[in-house]
Amino acid sequence: MTVHPFIEAEKEGGHSVKRVCELLKVSRVAFYARRTGKPGPRVVRGAELTEQITAVHARSRGTYGAPRIHAVLQREGTVCGRRRIARLMRAAGLVGRHRRRRHRTTIPDPHAATRPDLVLRDFRPGPTATDARWCGDIIYIPTEECWLYLATVIDIASRRVVGWATADHLRTELVAGALRAACHQRCPAGPVIFHSGRGCQYTSREFTLVAGELRVRLSVGCTGQCWDNALAESFFATLKSELLGDRSWRSRAAARTAVFEWIEGRYNLHRLHSSLGYRSPADYGAALAA
Repeated sequence: MTVHPFIEAEKEGGHSVKRVCELLKVSRVAFYARRTGKPGPRVVRGAELTEQITAVHARSRGTYGAPRIHAVLQREGTVCGRRRIARLMRAAGLVGRHRRRRHRTTIPDPHAATRPDLVLRDFRPGPTATDARWCGDIIYIPTEECWLYLATVIDIASRRVVGWATADHLRTELVAGALRAACHQRCPAGPVIFHSGRGCQYTSREFTLVAGELRVRLSVGCTGQCWDNALAESFFATLKSELLGDRSWRSRAAARTAVFEWIEGRYNLHRLHSSLGYRSPADYGAALAA
């Protein structure tokens, strides 16, 4: 900040610096900081916070915005308002990643048997135990070879991806593989509800038989209603925002490795969810089980 020469003259003449600063609307802190050449405490604190913010942003692979960075800093014992974090991020040129709309990959089967909706758009986390209600869907991932398709099974209570599978096709064995993986990994103690859209893969006779074998009750939403499977839609929006973006992998194998590292190494263990009180699926699931 440039200090008005009149202030210097008044100070040398023995006049009140306080009064002159008030008249010229210059803070005394700024005046003395300018004279000593030292930054004020707020500037120093801002620089320290910017370093912390930059470190958290880097650990999130550039995906976290101000709300999640605020939650991380609070957890680490740093007291700071969310708005200040947002201002410092703008000054440092740091931004989080935003979700984009996704395309549909499942096609309804008009001849499929009618199934009930056992979830009724209730995707609130907890307070029920984990592995009581699951949901899932399919997304495509571009590679230079061809599409890689990913099917997921997500625990509604904890947001954890409990099962997933990839393939170069959209046949029923893709979604059946994801459901088998979930049951193998979690070994649910009782019957589980699995909720999906009305895509032909999920309403097929083959998938019905697999679900019956695994003691899974099937639930479906309405045709063309994204809110009826909102949690699965939300997960894919996060996946596209934080991993896929505009990237394309050379091979399906490389894309699958990237998906594995993101789901198992980051999303399930470390990714903070606002709906979970800014906790990860692993932490929230452990709290429900305690």
